[in-house]
Amino acid sequence: AYNTGIRSCAIVLMHSYRYPDHEQQIAQIAQEIGLTQISISHQVSPLMKLVSRGDTTVVDAYLTPILRRYVNQVTSQLPGVRLMFMKSDGGLVAAQQFQGKDSILSGPAGGIVGAVQTCKRAGFESVITFDMGGTSTDVAHFKGEYERQLDSEIAGTRMRVPVLAINTIAAGGGSILFFDGSSYRVGPESAGSNPGPASYRRGGNLAVTDANVMLGKIHPQYFPSIFGREGNLPLDKEVVTQKFTQLAQDINSVTKQTQTPEQVAAGFIAIAVENMANAIKKISLQRGYDITKYTLCCFGGAGAQVACLIADTLGMKKIFLHPYAGVLSAYGMGLADIRATRVSAVEQPLTPATIPQLQQLMTSLITQAKTELTSSEDSQEQIVRKLNLKYDGSNSTLSVDFASNITSMQQEFETEHKSRYGFIQTEKTIIIESATVELIQTMDTPSEPQITRTRPPNHPPTPIETVQMFTANQWHNTPTYHRENLQPQDQITGPAIIIEKISTIIIEPNWQAHLTSNNHLILHKP
Repeated sequence: AYNTGIRSCAIVLMHSYRYPDHEQQIAQIAQEIGLTQISISHQVSPLMKLVSRGDTTVVDAYLTPILRRYVNQVTSQLPGVRLMFMKSDGGLVAAQQFQGKDSILSGPAGGIVGAVQTCKRAGFESVITFDMGGTSTDVAHFKGEYERQLDSEIAGTRMRVPVLAINTIAAGGGSILFFDGSSYRVGPESAGSNPGPASYRRGGNLAVTDANVMLGKIHPQYFPSIFGREGNLPLDKEVVTQKFTQLAQDINSVTKQTQTPEQVAAGFIAIAVENMANAIKKISLQRGYDITKYTLCCFGGAGAQVACLIADTLGMKKIFLHPYAGVLSAYGMGLADIRATRVSAVEQPLTPATIPQLQQLMTSLITQAKTELTSSEDSQEQIVRKLNLKYDGSNSTLSVDFASNITSMQQEFETEHKSRYGFIQTEKTIIIESATVELIQTMDTPSEPQITRTRPPNHPPTPIETVQMFTANQWHNTPTYHRENLQPQDQITGPAIIIEKISTIIIEPNWQAHLTSNNHLILHKP
């Protein structure tokens, strides 16, 4: 293999998570041969389940050399700069320690961190994050701490490393709309960026973005003229109207109904909203959380277009929109903390006799994790110890805080199990699948700037124009505002449209928006 040019290898033996010596010996041989990237499964994912541990190790061996070249290029252009990278678990790591296994979901993780941290600054502790982009939507649940999972499947590859618990569905602004002869369908196929939706002037199919153009929720004059073959034309509303008119005729001929083009577009939006709301239900309602008192944090390029509709579907009354919502995944990386995580398999019953052994294991994991932090960071570290528990014979694990007595851990496990699955099994032994230690170094992040009001209190903002918007099955005269013209204490009652440089905000009827002194836009339903 070496003579054919291969320089990276993954070493996976069946029981190496407990007996690593043979993997270490093979790694020594690989190093002597001259391989430059050697991923060893007991280091990459020191847990049971051979296949997922093997997949994770192969992913690490494949991606790490590519990332290393990229990191070296960036580092060479930024001499003297402390360079950090976002990991899939929501933490930052030094550039030289960034590995392939930690990179798979680092982009969406930045969005969740950004959503949570900005919401906490605004005073919201229970949050549903909603990140809607062009091809997909990512949702996550937060109530006091980040939720992580050890097992995940990405593009058919089983991964066994800590990642933020993110539910992703194929629904975004580019999701293609079609009628299958009996029902409306939204996605999972996407128009992508090229050709993109029909309004992009490259011959694409109708997509979710086009439906919002048809409904008057997106107006070409507020988008940059970057479309068409030459990239110098505005969005094409005319072709959208033509395509929806033809589609409405086709649907009416089959269903014997009299749907207008805008009603057809609204129907597709309703399907997309239902799909995205179901993704949120899966991580909240189906796990025993009542989210009607939560805050919905919407971001991504398309999130604010459907924010009110999503909240209405879920019975939520409050929406948080940060001024950087359109690029919150990037902004969130600047708000993240340094996090070093270590996991070890245990696979023993939860009994008092295991506590001393677990304490020793935790101490060892802490020592290992500290190698990712500099000496100056050690003095400020926060340590989180967790056990991943399951019933004997089950594969469903739940994470609990490690304690010196088993009663509190057992009670926490049973409470969570009852909430998640609706039952407990007191007759079964609780098994410790693995132990996790996380060291957290809080980064210094700048406070958000305050903005002041210069208009008198009784002077509302002046809309730049009034447009027609179709919602709630009728056309509405809808005032349109530039967000940069809004000031603290301004209140806007829907229907309304707020235009930003990086997104469009739709305020549906019966919703109100007000701006805070931190330039946060809070939407609420009285």
